[in-house]
Amino acid sequence: MRAERNERLDSADFGLTRVPAKPVPKKARPTIDVYLVDGTYELFRHFFAVPPSRDASGQEIGAVRGVVGSVLSMLESGNRYIGVATDHVIESFRNALYAGYKTGEGVDPELMSQFPILEEALDALGVLVWPMVEFEADDALAAAAVKSAEDDRVARVIICTPDKDLGQTVSGSRIVQMDRRRDTIRDEQGVIEKFGVKPESIPDYLGVVGDSADGFPGIAGWGAKAAAAVLSRYVHLEAVPKDWRQWDPAISRARALSESLTTSWDDALLFRHIATLRTDAPVFDSIDEMLWKGPKKTFEAVAERLKAPGMLERAARIRL
Repeated sequence: MRAERNERLDSADFGLTRVPAKPVPKKARPTIDVYLVDGTYELFRHFFAVPPSRDASGQEIGAVRGVVGSVLSMLESGNRYIGVATDHVIESFRNALYAGYKTGEGVDPELMSQFPILEEALDALGVLVWPMVEFEADDALAAAAVKSAEDDRVARVIICTPDKDLGQTVSGSRIVQMDRRRDTIRDEQGVIEKFGVKPESIPDYLGVVGDSADGFPGIAGWGAKAAAAVLSRYVHLEAVPKDWRQWDPAISRARALSESLTTSWDDALLFRHIATLRTDAPVFDSIDEMLWKGPKKTFEAVAERLKAPGMLERAARIRL
C-alpha cells in the first residue's frame, strides 16, 4: 500500500503548482553567406587582363582598379560578409622547409608593387583584408573558412579562388570554392569529380603529384591518375600498405608506385606538409568583423588615385 501511495504522489500532495515546461526554442535558420576572396589571385588575374594605367606619380594601378571594381560588384550584388587575403610578401614559412618553394623571383615588379596599394584601397572601401607575411593568402582563406563555418548563423562559406590547394577545405555544400572568372561552384562532390579523391586527401594528392605553381615536384612515377586510384582507396599515405602485393588489385602499376613511394617517402611527407594549409593563420575573432558597413572617408582619395571617381558613387549607392 505504501508503495502504491508513493506512486500516486504528485505536486498537488505538497500544495505545489506544476509549472509547464518552457518550449525549447528552435535554432534560427542560418542565413549568412560569407565570401572569402583570394586577393593575390585576383591581382594577378587583373594584371594580365586589363589595360595598364598609372596614377599621378607614375605608379601602375590598373590591376588594383580592376580588383577593387570587382569587389564593389560583389557588394552591389548584396554580399555583405567579405574578407580578402593577400600575400603581402610572396615568401612564407614554407620557404624555410623547402629550398625550391616559390619566391617572388620573376614576378613583374609592376605587379608586385600593387599589393600594398590593393590592401590600402580595400581597407578604405571598408573591406576586411588579411595581408599575409609569415603565412600565405591560402592559409588565411582556409582559416577564415573553418572559423566561419563554426558560426551557426552561416549558411555557406564561398572561397573565391580556383586554386586546387583550397580543395582540402571544401566540406559538403557548406564550404565551397567559386571560380568567379568561370562563374562555377565546386562543392565536395565536385572536388571528388575533379581530382578523384575527397577533400581530406588533397594534401596527400599534391604531396605525390606535386604542384608546379608552388615549386615542388612530387614523386617520380606518380601522376594524377595513379594518385587518385591509390588515395581514393587508402585516403592518406600512411594507410597505403608497405607491401605492394597487399594493394587493391584494381590499382595498376602497384609495384612501381610502391617502390617509388618507399624510396621517396620523406619527400612525399615533406611535400604533403607544404601542401597542407594552416587553419591557425590569424584572421578574425568573429565573422561580424567581415560585415561591410560602408566605405571609409579615405576611399574618396583612393578612388581619385585610381582614376575611378565613379567607384565612390557606386559605394555610396549600396544599401547597408
